[in-house]
Amino acid sequence: MAQATRRKPASSGSGSSGPDRPTKPSHLGGRSWWGVGRRTVREFRADNLTDWAAALTYYGILAIFPALIALVAILGLIGHSATQPLIDNLGKVAPGVAPGPAKQIFTSAIQNLQKSQGAAGVIFVTGVAGALWSASGYVAAFMRASNAIYDVEEGRPAWKTLPIRVGVTLVLIVLLALTAVAVTTTGGLAKQVGNLVGVGGTAVTVWEIAKWPVLLVVISLMFALLYWAAPNARQPGFRWLSPGGLVAVLMWIAASAGFAFYVANFGSYNKTYGALGGVIIFLVWLWISNLAVLVGAELNAELERGRRLEAGEPAEREPFVEPRDTRKLDGRRAPGGGRAQGAAT
Repeated sequence: MAQATRRKPASSGSGSSGPDRPTKPSHLGGRSWWGVGRRTVREFRADNLTDWAAALTYYGILAIFPALIALVAILGLIGHSATQPLIDNLGKVAPGVAPGPAKQIFTSAIQNLQKSQGAAGVIFVTGVAGALWSASGYVAAFMRASNAIYDVEEGRPAWKTLPIRVGVTLVLIVLLALTAVAVTTTGGLAKQVGNLVGVGGTAVTVWEIAKWPVLLVVISLMFALLYWAAPNARQPGFRWLSPGGLVAVLMWIAASAGFAFYVANFGSYNKTYGALGGVIIFLVWLWISNLAVLVGAELNAELERGRRLEAGEPAEREPFVEPRDTRKLDGRRAPGGGRAQGAAT
């Protein structure tokens, strides 16, 4: 939430689920849901989510292209004949989700990098290391944005936040890689894979239909991981599907499809920006995607506030959730620089 001028210290209760608090969103009344919706819209502006989405877009760009280097290295190790169908399918998948120029940037970058496959092993190691570090910068920025949304300060020490950054990044990279392979395994390539593993045409047809719901579940899981691990705020527990995650997925699909339709039919980016038109479209699409993820985090935060308000807690309490850890803050405030006791992890 937006930084309050007057803060009341959060209680040091043992958890975020008091005995009288609703434990599920379905337990909230109609008036509570109305309040959650109004506060989400208000805090969207107060927390400057458009600016945070721009920052995440910057870190996302830093993470994408090292990841492409790693992907090209993997393709080089496997062999051109086995991987060319993946590249061919990259520009054909999800035609209504991502704008055409955004997919063209990925395709062109991969094709250009693929021309230099002589040092595939070295490129692979360098690409993976660079992608991991760059992507962890994205996770770190998302942690700062989440703390702003929950109106809590970062109290976790560096030795605790760094493993979270790297661990979440590793899981996200694995899920993204699986998602990319699943999306591009379509058409003739899907039939080749089906023949290789010994399944018939019926199974391939089922896969062509079922992979999209499965991918939505994987994307929801990625969002849930970010929402749970990023903020320094105590959570009721890990939920693979939350109202905020569901709204983020639906908003991302709708906004991306709408933007793709606009670019294809009404946009004049190429006329305005010339050769940079595709890059501008790609950046705007990334910004929209990050904005959708942040809106989901904001909704989850306001649902947590709604749970506490319905339990009778004061509306003016800031921060409205207990921090997970305050050791970093206590170390600053300890008189004489002495070591202060930390909050529960």
